[in-house]
Amino acid sequence: MLCSGPLVYGQFAVDMGQQDTKSSQDTTVQAKEPFRLRTYFSALAGKDTLKLGRVFSGAVVLPGYSQAYNRQYWKIPVVYAGIGAGIYMGTRFNTKYKETENDSYALYRNLCYVGAGLFYWGSLLDGVAGFKHKKQILPAKATLYSALLPGLGQMYNGDYWKIPVIYGGLIACGYFWQYNGLQYNRYKLMYNHAMAKPSEYDGWMTPENIKWYRDTFRRYRDYSIIATVLVYALNVIDANVFAHFQDFDISDDLTLRIEPGFIPVTNFTSAGYPGAGLQMRLTF
Repeated sequence: MLCSGPLVYGQFAVDMGQQDTKSSQDTTVQAKEPFRLRTYFSALAGKDTLKLGRVFSGAVVLPGYSQAYNRQYWKIPVVYAGIGAGIYMGTRFNTKYKETENDSYALYRNLCYVGAGLFYWGSLLDGVAGFKHKKQILPAKATLYSALLPGLGQMYNGDYWKIPVIYGGLIACGYFWQYNGLQYNRYKLMYNHAMAKPSEYDGWMTPENIKWYRDTFRRYRDYSIIATVLVYALNVIDANVFAHFQDFDISDDLTLRIEPGFIPVTNFTSAGYPGAGLQMRLTF
């Protein structure tokens, strides 16, 4: 008497954190729909959703856009009142400064312009903070935090120990930037006096020595500027990279699971019916 039964096969799978994988036979490529400018306006009406980067770019061009997208409408008049008042008062003080040449008016003018800039900067930061998302840590938010205020992205990621390192680097670079700039201006003025006809310099240094010091401190000043930019850029990059690592599995889980499995019919099997077998899954 002959007995027939399902064949038994073996199956091996490697698991690297993604449980749901598409079939190897699925070669469909989904084309990404291009972004349209009108999406900015339809998103305000609730018909579309935007990524944080798009919302931030809209707020850069149009202050208050992020507050409108986040449905925090009461903040929009506050933003425009602060920016408008700062610009208006700064213009008034600038007019008085030109009429009287009083340095106090120049100081007030500068403070008003700085205040307007702070309202604009605060609107950008508030828009990033108010953006709603489902992830516990959003890399785009960490990146923009550190771009707007160095160290804030590290605080958002929980890497508090990096904040004094960042500000220590920025303070050191800023100090050398200022010091080398002052020395450059000093030797530049001395060189101009030494090269004047007749010479207005009565010091002991020769024009060649003064020129050498002038060029040296100018080079050091440029190096200090580059170092400041690098520290700032590393602060932004660090916030972005370690935000991505927040949901990255770094556990020591290295397991091999052997369990029963159902193997469907494929074009590569000789049998015309499915079979049962053992499935091995390696997690690392």
